[in-house]
Amino acid sequence: MSKVTKMLLGDLVEFQRGFDLPKSEFKIGNIPVISSNGILGYHNESKAKAPGITIGRSGTVGKPHFIKQDFYPHNTSLYIKDFKGNDPKYIFNLLKTLRLNEYGSGSGVPTMNRNHLHPINVLAHKDIPTQQKIASVLSALDDKIELNNQINAELEAMAKTLYDYWFVQFDFPVQSKKNPELVEGYKSSGGKMVYNTTLKREIPEGWEVKELEEISKCIMGQSPKGESYNSDKIGIPLLNGPADYENGVLKGRIYTTAPTRLCQKDDLVLCIRATIGNLVYSEQEFCLGRGVAAVRPNHEKYSELIYFQLLQEIERYKIHATGSIIIGITKDDLIKSNFLIPNESILNSFHKLIKIQFHKIRTNLQQNQELSSLRDWLLPMLMNGQVRVASTSSANEEELGMVAESGVEYKKS
Repeated sequence: MSKVTKMLLGDLVEFQRGFDLPKSEFKIGNIPVISSNGILGYHNESKAKAPGITIGRSGTVGKPHFIKQDFYPHNTSLYIKDFKGNDPKYIFNLLKTLRLNEYGSGSGVPTMNRNHLHPINVLAHKDIPTQQKIASVLSALDDKIELNNQINAELEAMAKTLYDYWFVQFDFPVQSKKNPELVEGYKSSGGKMVYNTTLKREIPEGWEVKELEEISKCIMGQSPKGESYNSDKIGIPLLNGPADYENGVLKGRIYTTAPTRLCQKDDLVLCIRATIGNLVYSEQEFCLGRGVAAVRPNHEKYSELIYFQLLQEIERYKIHATGSIIIGITKDDLIKSNFLIPNESILNSFHKLIKIQFHKIRTNLQQNQELSSLRDWLLPMLMNGQVRVASTSSANEEELGMVAESGVEYKKS
């Protein structure tokens, strides 16, 4: 495997400014228009072939985007006009390590042009097979993360569909009165509905409305004293708001040695100030800062029902917040929220069906977190040659293995 060589970024690739295209001139099509922040919209004409790479040129500068289909690079971006024979995925990963956002200029709106990029000194592998092996290792991790995300999206859609059938349309399964061997939807088969004065609408007979505090414990966050904060992972990780959510998983960035309010595994944690929402399950103990709150169901059987109905309540909170009536969710807002509770049989059936899907989703999210940590650990060391992709011969077949310099250790997040 070749060693890294010092060279100019302009020796590896050639950047070019994107093309002007006012939104008023977009035409119906399926060609993505890539701006400094990613996909701006779609057009009927491409200006660059796939695979391609763009870099934010104006506003959000320096962020690389990898594009898998022919595209239209917008004038707020730079795109790679010539890869000069180098592997595009390798170049993309190399660019991610260069902190290109630090090379911009402009006192108002940050800007960047190719004259900022081409003279940058970089360490890179010139050998194309080596580039391809490194890109293959990193792509395998990214592909697995993407696959997990696709699986989770389908599982969430299936769970939401079932919830809507049972708790919005009230067509949960019941035994047919005409033919006991058949199963029918409750409401569509004429199941009795009664008016509920709290919700001001009809609900199935035998169901009831309870406030959230009757079926769970709500824990409002309270920030610890500032002097207890540290970045050395001493104490308990602290959650303060949306910045502590990463790809559907809670991830405290700072720690506190004087935790105030705590959540625990399986609690539902949501943001309650400024950015409202971001509802996820906690996988461990965290300290709750004032920007978040936790909901701990009194019994496991309520967990999935609370999750879906809390999502609905969050949308209601957002409407109020938009109207400047509230700027966040208060304790009373949360604990006095009305939840529709079915009879025991339906509650248990829904819990048994959905908990399997939720378990798979949470497992995939945890796996993605581990894969992301591994990728972020590998990326800079593969690029600077500290870790090598080794080839071993076995029965004339080449296998990939990792070879790290002594003292290099991967630690799970």
